[in-house]
Amino acid sequence: MTTTLRSIDAFGDVSKPCRALARRDPALRAALKAIGAPHIRRRPGGFEGLFRIIVEQQVSVPSAQAIWKRCEAAFDKIEAGAALALGEKGLRSLGLSGPKARYVLALAEAVEAGAIDLAALSRADDAGAHQTLVSLKGVGPWSAAIYLLFCEGRVDIWPPGDVALQAAYGAAAGRDGRVAARALDEAAAQWAPWRGLAAHILWTYYAHIRGRTPI
Repeated sequence: MTTTLRSIDAFGDVSKPCRALARRDPALRAALKAIGAPHIRRRPGGFEGLFRIIVEQQVSVPSAQAIWKRCEAAFDKIEAGAALALGEKGLRSLGLSGPKARYVLALAEAVEAGAIDLAALSRADDAGAHQTLVSLKGVGPWSAAIYLLFCEGRVDIWPPGDVALQAAYGAAAGRDGRVAARALDEAAAQWAPWRGLAAHILWTYYAHIRGRTPI
């Protein structure tokens, strides 16, 4: 990431890049007209942030929220050592699948052993931070992108294959149904250096067309 991009606070005023995106793409312009401004998701980083993203993989929003509430209730503090103490059986009792419980434990082991320093990711460029995350068991390109967007506020990260973004873009473009993942991922390349912000716009628009409050 360049110095200019790192100086942009995705959790602050994004009105100028939003206007730039609206000029580039009619669908983004339509989405922004409907929502006014994007809701920028912001979450704690570190072990807790990545733990939650693993929980949310390939499940509905209501299911993810229910499981995460049980996780929050089970820990005094959501940290690697506490997850290791709970173990696979304990994590599964909270609603995690067997594979997800093992992913969380592998992450906890890596954090406890010092094999990964999630706090240090903020000093890496986008490519380096992404590569570090996908090297972890159970963390794919989508999960890595979500962490960098929600927990670090990066502005030029794109989450590939996100079905909500596909549906939102299709609706904003006036199409019948969602656009294909590959087509949207290719379109997103034209939105650099604001691809992450475009994702926030489309997620907010998706909540709008579904009659939901953005989370």
